[in-house]
Amino acid sequence: MRNPTMSTIVIPLFLVFLLVLSFASPAPTISLTSHSFLSVEDDSDILISQDKSFACGFYEVGTNAFTFSIWFLNSKNKTVVWTANRDRPVNGHGSRVTMRENGNLVLTDYDDTVIWSTNISSTRDQAQLLDTGNLVVKDKDGKVLWQSFDYPTDTLLPNQVFNKNSSLVSAAADGLLSSGHYKFYFDIDYVLILIYDTPEFDSIYWPDPDHIVWDDGRSGYNSSRSAVLDDMGKFVSSDNLTIRASDLGPGIRRRLTLDYDGNLRLYSWNESTEMWSISWVALSSACLVHSLCGRNGICVYTPTPHCTCPPGFEVNDPSDWSKGCKRKYDINCHKSHQVKFFELPHTDFWGSDVNCTPSLSFRACRKICKVDRSCEAFGYKKESGKCYPKTALHNGRSHPGVDNNIYIKFPRCVDTSKLSSCLQGHELVCNLTEVPHGIGIGGKNWAYFYWFISAFFVIELLFVIFGWWFMFRRDKQSAPMEEGYKAMSTQFRRFTYKELKKATRNFQEEVGRGGSGAVYKGVLDDERMAAVKMLEDVIQGEEEFHAELSLIGRIYHMNLVRMWGFCSERSHRLLVSEFAENGSLDKVLFYGNGSASILRWSERFKIAVGVAKGLAYLHHECLEWVIHCDIKPENILLGRDFEPKIADFGLAKLLNRGGSGRNLSRIQGTRGYIAPEWASSLPITGKVDVYSYGVVLLELVKGVRVSQWKIGRGEEVEMVLRRSLGLLKENLESGYDSWIGDFVDSRLDGQFNSKQVLMMVAIAVRCLEEERSKRPSMESIVQMLLLSDDKLNSRAAFFQ
Repeated sequence: MRNPTMSTIVIPLFLVFLLVLSFASPAPTISLTSHSFLSVEDDSDILISQDKSFACGFYEVGTNAFTFSIWFLNSKNKTVVWTANRDRPVNGHGSRVTMRENGNLVLTDYDDTVIWSTNISSTRDQAQLLDTGNLVVKDKDGKVLWQSFDYPTDTLLPNQVFNKNSSLVSAAADGLLSSGHYKFYFDIDYVLILIYDTPEFDSIYWPDPDHIVWDDGRSGYNSSRSAVLDDMGKFVSSDNLTIRASDLGPGIRRRLTLDYDGNLRLYSWNESTEMWSISWVALSSACLVHSLCGRNGICVYTPTPHCTCPPGFEVNDPSDWSKGCKRKYDINCHKSHQVKFFELPHTDFWGSDVNCTPSLSFRACRKICKVDRSCEAFGYKKESGKCYPKTALHNGRSHPGVDNNIYIKFPRCVDTSKLSSCLQGHELVCNLTEVPHGIGIGGKNWAYFYWFISAFFVIELLFVIFGWWFMFRRDKQSAPMEEGYKAMSTQFRRFTYKELKKATRNFQEEVGRGGSGAVYKGVLDDERMAAVKMLEDVIQGEEEFHAELSLIGRIYHMNLVRMWGFCSERSHRLLVSEFAENGSLDKVLFYGNGSASILRWSERFKIAVGVAKGLAYLHHECLEWVIHCDIKPENILLGRDFEPKIADFGLAKLLNRGGSGRNLSRIQGTRGYIAPEWASSLPITGKVDVYSYGVVLLELVKGVRVSQWKIGRGEEVEMVLRRSLGLLKENLESGYDSWIGDFVDSRLDGQFNSKQVLMMVAIAVRCLEEERSKRPSMESIVQMLLLSDDKLNSRAAFFQ
């Protein structure tokens, strides 16, 4: 007989046990409301969509490093589709995502530092992850105040609208979620593009840059810039781009992702294998992606894509081909008659062309590259005679179908016959590494290695003997020759005063004059055209002067004048730099000098973009932070195709302009372009260049120097500028465009882009804010210019 007392005790205990289990395994969070949060320390603390397809929470990207991300819940490897803080992970202890009382969703690090937020303010809001994979913040009435679909990272989901403000940025090749260098967005021609983009170099590779847009079925006439991937697997864009999944049809999970290798792929989810399969790809071959193998690297079909270095080059980092290859032999210290060329058949390096000359003989093409020290190689098409001298080797690929040969420059002393061993049947076979990951094949030739060490030892011994003889056997008269013989490894050398006097024909042809000194036209021994500036009021001694210029000589950007060398003898201080064919901007813009009677609008806009890029490089990407301190049209030179190049950068420390020492607090620059803080005791920052750039922008639009805008007699230029800015700001905020025609240079005869005018004027107004903290950085200005039309429909955004 059962004990009734025991029976009545067991049943309640069992129910209590089930109740405890239910609390021990909490249901996933459906939404976040005021004061609720997700903690990094609890793996189960996540938001889950109602259909359990997506999850949102903390995702581990490294040791004790987490991002706030959204991922597919059913995929084995947590396929991430969105990340809030991809470039700034948070700590694995104490980090939280909190819905604050004001409705703002905030990600904080262990020390309560705000890393990311939705930047909204409302009451009684809630955050919810929808079945589409969209994280939304809604108000009490269900209205969406913020959504992750508006801020894609590297992935686009079905029904996520992709517009003029959107962009996909690839993840880095290190396997983490941090931003890479490949981007997908609408360009200024309203066309969706894939581009490799770094501060030093950018290159569009899809659609094919060798084709005209409409040859690829695209259209640049629809300015709406909108695209969407539907539930059937069809992607349609306003530029006529149409993508169809190979498994087109309903009921399949899909994602469009810009992968870390730079290729855009459409993926479909296979329920049976629980894996992703590729249902469309933008580029059929990895070798069509630009900079995949880094600078000087070549993508080779063997038959699968591999990365390799050209003969005479070696890889910088075998584990990361994006770092490219480097030369084993320096060509910069050799004169034109001391170089030769090595042929790479069926090979091309896309871009970085000095120019393209059609119907030229091979000998004439070779001579162009031979005498130009900046030329590293040249491409030549034998059938058409097209010649492409190249200042850098990017986007290399080799394949029997490539209708181009590359001829790489080497010092004459290099035995190029040994380099030919890397060619078999006109194909590269040395040091191949599989794309994108892999290990190079082939062993070391130890006999060659020992021979190289021995030769190196002999050369070192001869160098020591020669140095001893040179120091103690030569008389003092040979000292200038010693300095002329020395060459820096970065194309930056020391000239003698005698050399420059000969190059300029005794400083006969003066092409410009500014506050730092006169500029003369010259021809160097290697037949390069050069600009020779004779500096005045240099405050440094010779060693300090040499050290400062050595730094300037290492600065390189396409929108900065390339410094080739200097001279420092007794009281002479001279700079040698590249020569700009079209002179300075002031002569072309204000006086109509040069190769064109009037600077067209397209050229003016190109100048505005180029100058912004050059200043952004000096401010943000340079070896040492450089403030120009004297941006004005006289210091903006124009190359052959009116490509702008900023001159006189880095000279602020070298010249004595009314003060002593190296303190940048003393007033520099030119009247009309000087920022207000020069007159105060505030420390000088890059915002002084931003102010000057704003003045240059207005002058590009109006075609008149700001000092000539005076209306009243004796009125100061600063007063006129402030009044003009007030009127311009009123015009911009009014929403009317009738004032544009009166403000733009009348010499253009109405031939200008009104949207670009609005954008340039709006940027200039922001640059000319008296309070420097309100001025944008040059980096953000470049972004505004490159994505110009994205801002034009909302002018008020410029003044927020």
